[in-house]
Amino acid sequence: MTTQRLTELRVDNFRSLRKVRLPLGPVNVLVGPNGAGKTNVLEVFRLLADIVHVDLSRALDMRGGFDKLVFRGGDRPPKFIQVEVKGWLTEEHNPKEGAEEYRLRVETDPLARKEEFDFSFSDTGSWREIIVTGGRAMSMDRKADGRFSAQRLPDVLTQTIGIQPLSSGLSTLPRLSDEFGGREVGAIADLLSNFRIFDVEVAKAFMPVAFGGDEPLRDDASNLAAFLLRLRDNHGDIWERLEADAIEVLPQLEGIDFDYPSGAGRSVVVVLRERGLRWPTQLMDASYGTIRLLGLLAMLHDPQPPALTCVEEVDHGLHPQALEILVERVREASERTQFIIATHSPALADRLRPEELIVCERGDEGESVIPVLSAERIREIVRASEGMPLGELWFSGALGGDL
Repeated sequence: MTTQRLTELRVDNFRSLRKVRLPLGPVNVLVGPNGAGKTNVLEVFRLLADIVHVDLSRALDMRGGFDKLVFRGGDRPPKFIQVEVKGWLTEEHNPKEGAEEYRLRVETDPLARKEEFDFSFSDTGSWREIIVTGGRAMSMDRKADGRFSAQRLPDVLTQTIGIQPLSSGLSTLPRLSDEFGGREVGAIADLLSNFRIFDVEVAKAFMPVAFGGDEPLRDDASNLAAFLLRLRDNHGDIWERLEADAIEVLPQLEGIDFDYPSGAGRSVVVVLRERGLRWPTQLMDASYGTIRLLGLLAMLHDPQPPALTCVEEVDHGLHPQALEILVERVREASERTQFIIATHSPALADRLRPEELIVCERGDEGESVIPVLSAERIREIVRASEGMPLGELWFSGALGGDL
């Protein structure tokens, strides 16, 4: 089971997310109409990832600046955007010790940022909070015996690691030594920067691709053939389960194989052995839904996924019969990666548990309401309906987030 987990996302004034407090479990499926804010939840994680890679000022510029990102409803524009994640953020954190936190606050007039990291040292049982404001950083420790101490990191140290007024602690503080918490901040940065927003780009997924090496599955599945070939050759048990899943969902399929169109060259394509046909079907000649299904199965059977996986419109192009096994594999894969999934499909929602369903809608001032109902309230509605499936309840309007 992955040791890093998010337990809550809190967002203020980011696009339509005026005040969102979203509990997170292993599987989180966002449902609701277009424009309800589902994509903006995923965009929060894109922003955090970009902050790690290109720093804060550049990440804001890539999105048109602060004014393009701040919530546009209400009587007057807010003066700040804030994002906070809670959970088991470092790799060796003990969940019994409470949630670790990372908080980013960006203010305008003038543009400034403040970051707070609150994490534990597993070997000593103590906690450290690092607060970065402008070009300075403050460290506060809470020892296992309850004693507190505080110190400002020396200017020569903050200058050495590159802290600037609009730089990001996520990108600079991992350069600190382990004594100052560099390893723990680095784990938080890795969690937030290496998450995956997976979306099968069918036109790329069926193309020949070079193989060899151990490149992970790309976010668009454009190296699908090479990834599947490596599964077959190096993870035989995983490959057998993936192939069995594909055969179960695609009744005409007898097996998955590979072809090498460049002969002795190093490129490979997927071919499908189908019942009643004299020769295999190249993946480029398969249906849109078949290609997308194979890409999703590859992602769900990935033996080394990132700690967080996001998928938009996971059901797009799939036959409803595929959804049962898809949801089962998502739950199994959630032992290795946490999921945030967006969908418009009542048929998929029918197969979810109350704690997995997050209903989204827009309020009267354009703000996203996420979640509309708590998991416990959804359970109460299910009991009152005498077990009606969640998708039917949602589609009927009983859960809010009407389509």
